[in-house]
Parts: sequence; C-alpha cells; structure tokens
Amino acid sequence: MTISLPLHTYALAILRIVAGYTFLLHGSAKLFALPHVASFDGLSVFSLLGIGGILELCGGILLVLGLFSRVVAFILSGEMAVAYFMFHASTSTFLLPLLNGGEAAVLFCFIFLYIAAAGSGAWAVDNLRKQA
Repeated sequence: MTISLPLHTYALAILRIVAGYTFLLHGSAKLFALPHVASFDGLSVFSLLGIGGILELCGGILLVLGLFSRVVAFILSGEMAVAYFMFHASTSTFLLPLLNGGEAAVLFCFIFLYIAAAGSGAWAVDNLRKQA
C-alpha cells in the first residue's frame, strides 16, 4: 500500500534539505574549516561566530534529517535574525540587505520561519515519530 502525499510536501522537504545542507556547510566552515573560508581562520568556538557555527552545524544536520524540524527551524530563524541585526543592519542600510551583505541572513531567517510554521514535509524522521 502506497500513500500518496500532495506535491507541496515534497517541495517543502526539498527546501528543508537544501537549506539545512547549505546551513550546515556554514557551520562546518566555521568549526572545521571544511570548506575553507579564510575569514573564519582562528575562530574561537566560544565567540559569537563559534556558537553560531555550532548552531549551524547541529541545526543543519537536524534539518537535513527532518528531526525536530519545527523547533530547530524556529531557533535557527532567530539566530539569523540576530545575525542580521548585529552584523549587517546599520542605520543607513537597515532595509537594504543587498548593500549590507545580509541577503543570506534574511533569506535563511524567513526560510526557517516558514519551515517552523509549515513543518518538515515528506522524507523526515519527524514523520516516522508521528506514525509510531
């Protein structure tokens, strides 16, 4: 017996997996230099960026797996909001993420907020927990 899910649940799953994967790459670049990003060289794990890297790596892995997706996505959305306001938004470019380098932070913030509201979609460990 196969269960047919609406197409949007698969699209949501793909969004969750791709966003989680790209996000975990940010974390692994900060914590393990994989891939190497020169601006993260010498980063302390106990700095704001280091703690962000831990959230990004762990949260990204959980999102890829679809485990605790709503809670994790909500936390990561908050992380990206804080990142935007602390590191990108200045008084002169507050509403211009293209100019202040905050485009990724804004997009991740709202992608994660959507996942927190909509759920994990198809292909998620969360779905296995619901069936048990």
